[in-house]
Amino acid sequence: MQLISSKFSSIVGFEFKFIPPRAPHFGGLWEAAVKSMKSLMMKNLGNTGLTYEELQTIAIESEAILNSRPMAPLSEDPNDGEALSPAHLLIGSSLMSVPEPSIDESRPSYLTRWQRVTYLKQQFWELWRRDYLHTLQERSKWLKPHANIRIGQMVIVHEDNTPPQEWILGRITNTHVGADGRVRVAEIKVKNGTIRRPICKIAPLPEQTGA
Repeated sequence: MQLISSKFSSIVGFEFKFIPPRAPHFGGLWEAAVKSMKSLMMKNLGNTGLTYEELQTIAIESEAILNSRPMAPLSEDPNDGEALSPAHLLIGSSLMSVPEPSIDESRPSYLTRWQRVTYLKQQFWELWRRDYLHTLQERSKWLKPHANIRIGQMVIVHEDNTPPQEWILGRITNTHVGADGRVRVAEIKVKNGTIRRPICKIAPLPEQTGA
C-alpha cells in the first residue's frame, strides 16, 4: 500500500501519511466516525436474528454510507457544490444508491425479510447521519473561541428524511449576525436554489472545522 501511495503521490504532488498500527486515536475525526458506526451496528443489529446474507447486505450498505460522507470541498470555486468523500479515493467518484421506498415498521409482522433489511438500513442511516453531524457541530463556547461561519464556506445542511448516502451540500452566500457578533442564521446556495437555515442546522465540512 505504501509503495502504491508513494508512486501516486509522486504523480499528483502530495504525500500520504499513515497512522501507526494499533493507534486508532491518531486518526482523529475519521476514526471517531468508524467507532460511531460500529457502536450503532452493535446496538441495532444485536438481536435482529438476521441471516448471514442479510447481515452482509447491511454491512455493505453501511460501509457505503460511511464512505459517502463529505470531507472537504473539491475546489475553491464558490459555484462548485461537490465535496470530496472517501469514495473518491476508493473508486474515483461519489457513490450512488438506488432509490427505495421508506419503510414504516409500525406493523412489523407484515414486513417481508427484504423490507426488514431495508428498514434496518434506513434506521442506521438516520442514526449515524445525526450522530456524525453532531460531531461536526460541537460547540466550544466555554472552552475556547469558535470561528464564525463565513461566506463562501461549504457546509452540510441537516435536513430530515433524506435517503441513504444523500448529503445536502451548499455554499454560504450571506450571514446574519446577532447582537453578540456571532452568526446566527446563514443563507446557503444549494443545487435547487438558496435556502436560509439557523447555524444549528448546518455543519462545516470536517476539513474546515479545525478538528
